[in-house]
Amino acid sequence: MDRETIYQLLRQVATGGLTPEKALDQLQDLPFEDLGFAHVDHHRSLRTGYPEVIFCQGKSTEQVLSIAERLAEHGSFVLATRTAPEAIRTLVRRFPHAQCDEVARTVLIRPPDNPVPEAKGLIAVVTAGTSDLPVAQEAVVTARAMGAKVETIFDVGIAGLHRLLAHRNQLRSARVIVVVAGMEGALPSVVGGLVDKPVIAVPTSVGYGANLNGIAALLAMLNSCASGVTVVNIDNGFGAGYSAALVNALPESRE
Repeated sequence: MDRETIYQLLRQVATGGLTPEKALDQLQDLPFEDLGFAHVDHHRSLRTGYPEVIFCQGKSTEQVLSIAERLAEHGSFVLATRTAPEAIRTLVRRFPHAQCDEVARTVLIRPPDNPVPEAKGLIAVVTAGTSDLPVAQEAVVTARAMGAKVETIFDVGIAGLHRLLAHRNQLRSARVIVVVAGMEGALPSVVGGLVDKPVIAVPTSVGYGANLNGIAALLAMLNSCASGVTVVNIDNGFGAGYSAALVNALPESRE
């Protein structure tokens, strides 16, 4: 249940196409559904503007499929993240129109009868290296699923700073920038010093031993001297993409 669904119900009542009693029956559905192993939140879109996402890590393929089916049957589109190969294959068999991204480990299932809305605004997703792509691509898929236009700038880390500087105009045209980096995690500070837009930094677990599975990059980003840099958790491309899409959806300020 989301705002658009409720709006259409109210329109049908107003035009006489639906009785108030039948509309009330639909609105009285429980806001969640107990599957025993999960309480599926069918009203999250109504509260937050975006439906529940399936975090697949630690879930069995059968659990992932059951949650996806229940969300889809309520008219929601479904995004599954951290999806194992077996779960990807199962979801694609069940939903032939599903879009899977093996790099991001995501599956996106849109209602077949819902047209894809026009992408809005602009988010730039930047990586320091090619090894950061799985995390970055998760951010890309998430933001696009939420209706944002996304452009990517990959493998422009500070070991070759001229590569980043070649994209200055592209960075400045974005409404928000997601910067994904492992190793020493310095790239978000560099980007933050070049633009007047929010920068969302994503540390990755990419790096040799002293990287400490992303802790070194996380601490570097938290200690950034560049104003306007905020940080999400290690390898959390979904969280970065989601936050960036929320910022991107805000109306342009007018004086």
